[in-house]
Amino acid sequence: MIPEISEGEVYRMRRQHPCGGWEWKVFRAGADIGIECLTCQRRVVLERRKFESRMKALVPRES
Repeated sequence: MIPEISEGEVYRMRRQHPCGGWEWKVFRAGADIGIECLTCQRRVVLERRKFESRMKALVPRES
């Protein structure tokens, strides 16, 4: 089953980014997923399959 991934969602990844950040925000969703590190603002585009294998959990929104 394909998980629903939407722009603006924040995900915690399985491995830490070299800057020390764990959480990434989705800025593009489609065949490729664009994510931005919330610590250093580095942007990366990953294939959907690679993103799905590297993500750990969806971070709940604060509201």
